[in-house]
Amino acid sequence: MSKTNQTDLEVKAHTGATDDGSISAMFDDFMGAFEEFKSTNDERLSNLEKQRDDVLFDQKLDRLNAAMDSQKQSMDRMVAKSLRPTLGQEAAPFLDGEYKDAFSAYVRKGEEKSLSIGSNPDGGYLVPDETDTDITRRLTAISPIRAIASVRQVSSSVYKKPVSITGPAVGWVGEADARPETNSQTLAEIEFPTTELYAMPAATASFLDDAAVDVERWIADEVETAFAEQETTAFIIGDGVKKPTGFLSTPQVAEGSWSWGNLGYNATGVAGDLPAADESDVLIDLVYTLKAGYRQNASWLMNRTTQAALRKLKDADGNYLWQPATQPGGNANFMGFNLVEAEDMPDIAADATPIAFGDFRRGYLIVDRQGVNVIRDPYSAKPYVLFYTTKRVGGGVHDFDAIKLLKFGTS
Repeated sequence: MSKTNQTDLEVKAHTGATDDGSISAMFDDFMGAFEEFKSTNDERLSNLEKQRDDVLFDQKLDRLNAAMDSQKQSMDRMVAKSLRPTLGQEAAPFLDGEYKDAFSAYVRKGEEKSLSIGSNPDGGYLVPDETDTDITRRLTAISPIRAIASVRQVSSSVYKKPVSITGPAVGWVGEADARPETNSQTLAEIEFPTTELYAMPAATASFLDDAAVDVERWIADEVETAFAEQETTAFIIGDGVKKPTGFLSTPQVAEGSWSWGNLGYNATGVAGDLPAADESDVLIDLVYTLKAGYRQNASWLMNRTTQAALRKLKDADGNYLWQPATQPGGNANFMGFNLVEAEDMPDIAADATPIAFGDFRRGYLIVDRQGVNVIRDPYSAKPYVLFYTTKRVGGGVHDFDAIKLLKFGTS
């Protein structure tokens, strides 16, 4: 690739611009950036073998990494936008049209007479089911943890889940042998309290009076990003105080000392880095630390900075371990497993655990209390009308053997 074409490619990737603006064209540019990345990295490795360290290759790789990340984010935004339903009067009709109309009247004018079926003892009203479902569906699309974890709808403020830690003891006997009593299975109970997550979008009265505005869709648009960002942070690093407990807040122990209630980790043996030789071996070891039953649906979880570092790794046959998504909007894969990007994962640093690998559907549980509530407040911020929108959500690890961590440390 010529220097001019390479520069154009990097500019396109950084800006998200393409000749025709289509998602497919952006995806082609992304794949081109990856080919250029591989070529540059191959030259860098060749120079290292010849004991020639050229800082220009590192700088170029950093630029290409940033270009690929930016291009991927642009594609994801375009894919999400293309999947959004039509707004306004052409939107698909709601199944519960009568209640939808009543809710719309409440949002626009504060009329409450027809809303008794949705009244909430804490104040406010349940949004129509379709809006509630739309918020949850879009949260799943833009929240990386929701997309891979288990999600359960509950009606109480606390969800209690019994867990079998060990099964009943069994044994072989002959036909005439005595059958002594065996040990029973060991059960534990995990509690998942739900806590309140809120957003408060504001609108002018004239905006609400506009007949072309789909109010329910507007509320979903306003709260989805705010909810998703706060949720994702809590699901990863939340301390459990007025928020879900993140899996990285769970006690961590070396895999050799693992016990129920802790997450096991493997250490790289180097503080803040991968080993100098055979870098990928520690990642292979992490994969096989996870039991076979969990590996079938396992995913990698890391932020984009860590992902950029792993893009440079190859296997013994010279193949890159990181591979891009096969279609726009998809996830990359690493060592044959789905790779999910979450910016709340820590950066590579001494004794940090920036890489998680596991079956998050079996390992992490998100608990949603049914219903999204809206309280209309036309008084506190005149001339704006505030919409205090809330949902109750909890979360935590429910299978401590399903998620493993890679610790960048010596022990």
